[in-house]
Amino acid sequence: MRTSGGATRSGSPESETEAGYFTPDDAAWRVGRELALMLGGGRALLLQIAHPLVAAGVAGHSGFREDPWKRLEGTMNAVHAVVFGSRSQADRAAARVRAMHRRVNGTLAEPMGAFPAGTPYSALDPGLLLWVHATLVDSALLVHSQWVRPLSEAEQRAYYEDMKTCARLFGVPAEVMPATLADFRDYVSQMLDGSEIWVTDTAREIARSVLNPPLPIVLRPAMEVVKLVTAGLMPPRLRREYDLAWDPLRAAALRGSREWTRRIAMPLLPRRLRTVPAGYPPAA
Repeated sequence: MRTSGGATRSGSPESETEAGYFTPDDAAWRVGRELALMLGGGRALLLQIAHPLVAAGVAGHSGFREDPWKRLEGTMNAVHAVVFGSRSQADRAAARVRAMHRRVNGTLAEPMGAFPAGTPYSALDPGLLLWVHATLVDSALLVHSQWVRPLSEAEQRAYYEDMKTCARLFGVPAEVMPATLADFRDYVSQMLDGSEIWVTDTAREIARSVLNPPLPIVLRPAMEVVKLVTAGLMPPRLRREYDLAWDPLRAAALRGSREWTRRIAMPLLPRRLRTVPAGYPPAA
């Protein structure tokens, strides 16, 4: 049962101290446990770095060339700790994220999109924190509806409200969070249509590393699937700016695989094979 303080579970005082912010009945848990959501990882990353100041932070403060997916892996591990872990686990994970953010700051050496050279950037900037959070939430809702099952409006609202807890723990100030799901959708649309979001050369370099990582030959076909899904999920303008290959044949292939996955594979897969291990309660 959820209270104003988060998730609680019945039992001894010790079990209360191990309670998390969410229970398996909450939307954040039920949506977030689906492994299929990882299909949206490439989209979320590319949306994030389409903000020039985020791209500058990633380029200047991460080893994206050596390990292009490390940042997303760290982000998802932290999100899973908040959603599925105890409060102490969630708080420790969020503290690590905030500590890493404190080290990411600088100024633009050259103009990037709408931002002139000399513009300061910081991973603690509330606007950048909100954009990164928004890409994760928006991608999760999109992928769940397309690849797992459509979510009702009430389910989407509940998920959005739950994910405000993640945003708060990772440092997004409450005053910048859109109040409702409708407000959130307006915010995302305005960002995508506005001048802040613009794919720079830096973003394209990062995207090439993300979508073409050094892999053994046996794994390269899987990466081609990731590239196809990422291109299909991207807003059309950004897909063009990233030079992602797209045509009617690719669109038809993605549509067919998506329908097969959602209508046939997902209902048949055992839950243990389709969910994040931490999101599968032992008693279920």
